[in-house]
Amino acid sequence: MKKHTTYMIVLATALTVLSAALYYLQITLFRAPRDTFFYLLQDLAFVPVQLLIVTVIIERILSVREKRAMMEKMNMAIGVFFSEIGTELLKSFTEHGALGDAHRKDLSGVKDWVGADFKRAARSSAKTDFSIVGFETELEGLKGFLHDKKDFLLTLLQNPNLMEHDSFTELLRSVFHVFDELEGRKSLTGLGEADLKHLEGDLKRAYGSLITEWVLYMKYLKKSYPYLFSIAARKNPFDPGATVEIKG
Repeated sequence: MKKHTTYMIVLATALTVLSAALYYLQITLFRAPRDTFFYLLQDLAFVPVQLLIVTVIIERILSVREKRAMMEKMNMAIGVFFSEIGTELLKSFTEHGALGDAHRKDLSGVKDWVGADFKRAARSSAKTDFSIVGFETELEGLKGFLHDKKDFLLTLLQNPNLMEHDSFTELLRSVFHVFDELEGRKSLTGLGEADLKHLEGDLKRAYGSLITEWVLYMKYLKKSYPYLFSIAARKNPFDPGATVEIKG
């Protein structure tokens, strides 16, 4: 940092000296100091406009580019999450009847959706219902799965590119909280009704967030990366007959 500052000072000094030398040479050769100072003042009068262009317009362009690059990195991280954890969690929840048939059938048709369908699905997914009935036997397996992915989840939570994405950060927190709840119990069999009800609330929160973020991510893929959307749609966790193979 210090080396860079020294370089900038030297560069600024050199350019100033060069400019003064050129003006001196002009006055010496053409012997018209009045004209020289007239044009110098004219150039200085344009400096505020130049500053406006540099500090406002160009800075705005760079800011937009930087934000776009950050969004790309953020969506890459979200894609890795669904590849490593998210899709498997959605599939596990859905296979054990945690989602109503109508809602599941709707989400299974994502490959044919247009813009309005994604918005509608994202809104309805935020109100997703969840029942732990029938899922109690999967709690031990879920605990083991999340335990294996603990380091990965922690890495994502520390990813600075995701700090701007509040809803996805909340999803990570809710999933990690489910892991904490399951990990904190010595046994997940024979749990009392009140305890199961508490876990049901935690799982419902995580499941609803998972579906919403999956819908938004699929919308992003369809718009920006159709080839990635194609394989993601063929791996649809809500479609029991989903297969990566393309059938003609």
